[in-house]
Amino acid sequence: MRKITFKAVTKMLLFIVLFGIPTLVFSQQDSSYVGVQKPKSDFWRHVQFGGGFGLSMGNDFTNITVAPIAIYNFNEKFAFGTALQYSYINQENFYKSNVFGGSLIGLFNPIPQIQLSLELEEVNVSNTYQDFVGEFKDNFWYTGLYVGAGYRTNNVTLGFRYNLLFDKNIDLYGDAFMPFIRVFF
Repeated sequence: MRKITFKAVTKMLLFIVLFGIPTLVFSQQDSSYVGVQKPKSDFWRHVQFGGGFGLSMGNDFTNITVAPIAIYNFNEKFAFGTALQYSYINQENFYKSNVFGGSLIGLFNPIPQIQLSLELEEVNVSNTYQDFVGEFKDNFWYTGLYVGAGYRTNNVTLGFRYNLLFDKNIDLYGDAFMPFIRVFF
């Protein structure tokens, strides 16, 4: 009988230690806020999410791009954010490319309809070329510094950007000028 009592007491103590003490610890209130409601953060009201998605397919060609973006609006004129990017391009029996990376973007709206942007992009490019001689692989990092301007209506901006670091010898993009559409929610 003594053995059964010892087992019961041991189980009860183990139960109290495992479940009772954490409950006591986590149920304590911060005394600085007793009777006062904690102020809520205003941070998420200023954050907007958006980005781009592209899909192109045809005659042994595939191009898929996913580019999410998040910005923080400091006020009606200034915003700053970050973006990720992934692109997969495949031309059957000729070319395959994977591009991934990120960017930092600053936005300025001098008036509600005009949006100016400055963006620093850093992406890793992995290209594979195939021809009758064989296969050639090329891996490199690509940096772009873009200035842009666009027309903005509500949460959509349509415009152009120019790569200040464009190098025609690096074949990531065909031109320094690029159109864009930005959508934020």
